[in-house]
Amino acid sequence: MGTALAAAIDIDEALEFDALVRQHQAMVFSIALHFLHDRSAAEELAQDVFLQLHRHLDALQSADHVTFWLRRVTTHRCIDYSRRRRFRFLRLDGVPEPAADAAVSDLLLSRRLRTLVGELPAPARMAVVLRYQEDLTPEEIARVLDRPVATVKSQLQRALKTLREKLGKMVPHA
Repeated sequence: MGTALAAAIDIDEALEFDALVRQHQAMVFSIALHFLHDRSAAEELAQDVFLQLHRHLDALQSADHVTFWLRRVTTHRCIDYSRRRRFRFLRLDGVPEPAADAAVSDLLLSRRLRTLVGELPAPARMAVVLRYQEDLTPEEIARVLDRPVATVKSQLQRALKTLREKLGKMVPHA
């Protein structure tokens, strides 16, 4: 192959990869940030995920496959990171949300809830992040986490019950 043709192919591949990164970077970063509660760790993890994507790009067959692959790799990398670091999750008091959500009427309650979610065990925390931050269905979460749907549903139910109980103890009743 001529050097001009090889250079043109390299440029096209780089542009394609750049477009994939731009398309999916908010999702990858959002999952990592909401799970890790640490902006610099989330940025580093997202970069690692995209490096891994670059290495595996040839094996991915469609745009949906890329999205699924990124969610799956990001969730597994987050869980691995938390296990390796035995990381105590920090509050997000001074960190702005990566996506614009509807205004929360009680910011203190929102902070408390983020703290409580951060205290959940890693698998349950990831299920909650994927369900309520990324708006995935239990079936989609099960595919991403490679777990039975029933397991995901029971993790979500237990996590919500735990959050309600802990939040009920924190919020005085009128």
